[in-house]
Amino acid sequence: MRIGIDIDGVLTNIEQFVINHVSKYCVENKIAYHIGDSNYDYCKTFHISKEIENSFWKQYLEYYAIHEKARPFASEIVKKLKEDGHEIYIITSRWLANRDDEVGRRMREIVKNWLNENKIPYDKLIFSKASNESKYQEIMENEIDLMVEDNPNNIKELKNYIPVICYDAGYNKDCVDDDRMTRCYSWYDIYSKINNIMKG
Repeated sequence: MRIGIDIDGVLTNIEQFVINHVSKYCVENKIAYHIGDSNYDYCKTFHISKEIENSFWKQYLEYYAIHEKARPFASEIVKKLKEDGHEIYIITSRWLANRDDEVGRRMREIVKNWLNENKIPYDKLIFSKASNESKYQEIMENEIDLMVEDNPNNIKELKNYIPVICYDAGYNKDCVDDDRMTRCYSWYDIYSKINNIMKG
């Protein structure tokens, strides 16, 4: 089976990184904020402007991309999946990585180095080209059989075509389990649910 795996929010816990570092950024810069319900659009989570969110990422994106560690057991489980005979396709909409300039090339290199340093094996690394973060084109072109994803928009779109494992986050709570989507809570949970899907 060809398994697609997202990076941000699946291989990493970006939700917790953002909570930790946006609050730090706002306090240090004397910016008023209020943490409300988790939203994939982080400026809504913190009740800050898009301009402030963009300023935050300008300061912290590279730090996050280089230093944030993989979730517990991610490397171990991806290796197990490969040993079980699955092909692993890392499919990411990482910010800036789809740009065809030096900034984009640098981010793509950072991603490759991060996967290597965190011992995440893969058969193919794909940087989504869609400006709205959709991975539909990459899923279809590479004949992906199952996707592990956290972005609620991608989950709702992709489950019309392939089974999706939703990595639990506050911002994807409105994605409801059904025969096309299964929620997971850890990398060992992902492994268990993929095996269940394989059994039919």
